[in-house]
Amino acid sequence: MVSPNEIELFVETATVAAHVGGLVLREHSRNLDELIVDEKAANDFVTAADRASERAIIGFLHDRFPDHSVIAEESREQRRSSSYTWIIDPLDGTTNFIHGYPVFSVSVSLRREAQIIAGAVYDPVRDEMFRGGLGHGAFLGDDPIHVSARSGLGGCLLATGFPFKMQDRLKEYLRSFEVFARSTAGIRRAGSAALDLCYVACGRFDGFWEMSLAAWDIAAGSLMVREAGGVATDFLGSDAYMKSGNILAANPRVHSAMLEVLRRTLV
Repeated sequence: MVSPNEIELFVETATVAAHVGGLVLREHSRNLDELIVDEKAANDFVTAADRASERAIIGFLHDRFPDHSVIAEESREQRRSSSYTWIIDPLDGTTNFIHGYPVFSVSVSLRREAQIIAGAVYDPVRDEMFRGGLGHGAFLGDDPIHVSARSGLGGCLLATGFPFKMQDRLKEYLRSFEVFARSTAGIRRAGSAALDLCYVACGRFDGFWEMSLAAWDIAAGSLMVREAGGVATDFLGSDAYMKSGNILAANPRVHSAMLEVLRRTLV
């Protein structure tokens, strides 16, 4: 059992860690012409900024909690004996970052056994910090946030991400995209799943869906959605989105409408 004081400590730690990574990204963004970029796989990039941000975050977390495990996008897994694991995306939106497109973020969350209990997502361009803790609500800065109150798909603004790593699923994905495009006010594809989820949490988007994501893409953001009164599931409506990488997040009434569409088009 994690006490309320411990949750508050972990949220504060995640918040500071995300800010530490964001400062590194902000510094690197001033010299994009000199940025070293490697291609891990087709259309999947890593930069010196990713690596520097990750080193800074992990260093900070290990100073505070040396016995905690870490899972990070670039260094992957560092096991300790603790039941606590920090899940880190040091730069969510690397392709945007490389091109100077100002939509990217840092995501830091803490998992205790199988449950995400604290997290933060920082947008260093807008200096916006989203943070939340299990049972403690979700916040943008010091202000509580809540999902939108919209009902059904009509008039909704949705967010999504294209399955660029799994293009064999592009046709079925586009079936869902067409249905949503015809039945909502619009769809946005900004390129940072962590921020998309936080935007659902604070009501800027009514819903979000994407497939084939990694745990570090969605761990913190999905906690924000749930703590802001929303629903986060996989495309079958279960809690297994961290395992499958397929996530649907929305306010409760929009979620049910989106889930019906995804069951018809993707499952």
